[in-house]
Amino acid sequence: MQRTYKTAPYGGRQSHSMSAEPIRFDTKIAVLLREDLEPWQRLNVTAFLVSGLGATVPEVIGEPYEDADAVAYLPMFRQPVLVFEGSKETLKAAHGRALSRALSRAVFTSDLFATGNDRDNRAAVRAVPTAELDLVGLAVYGPRGGVDKVLKGARMHP
Repeated sequence: MQRTYKTAPYGGRQSHSMSAEPIRFDTKIAVLLREDLEPWQRLNVTAFLVSGLGATVPEVIGEPYEDADAVAYLPMFRQPVLVFEGSKETLKAAHGRALSRALSRAVFTSDLFATGNDRDNRAAVRAVPTAELDLVGLAVYGPRGGVDKVLKGARMHP
């Protein structure tokens, strides 16, 4: 987990307001996925997990976008989202560490693949004690070092 994500200057079309200096964030957004998920499940779980961070942690959201023709676009995260994978055991351990560090977090359990709406999703999670959640995904946000410790044993998603 020694990797640090730095944004590199984009060669080519650059806005005049973009700095040539890499931006280094002292926080990290990370998603940990269970390694046995199907490709469509990985994408679905990742999308659901990060939506929780954007909704409740306003500092992760950047400014709205606009193209050269002044067409407006929604804002996105101000920093990269790093995606990791690990075993069921790695996910369970990471969840415990995220809880002990009180990091902002979102969970996706295997039960949510059988539901079709937010109300049923919340009911499915609420029905299971913390230690018995069948986690397939976890998103965490917080200080870079703390997130790195939470993700101990996970590997970058291929």
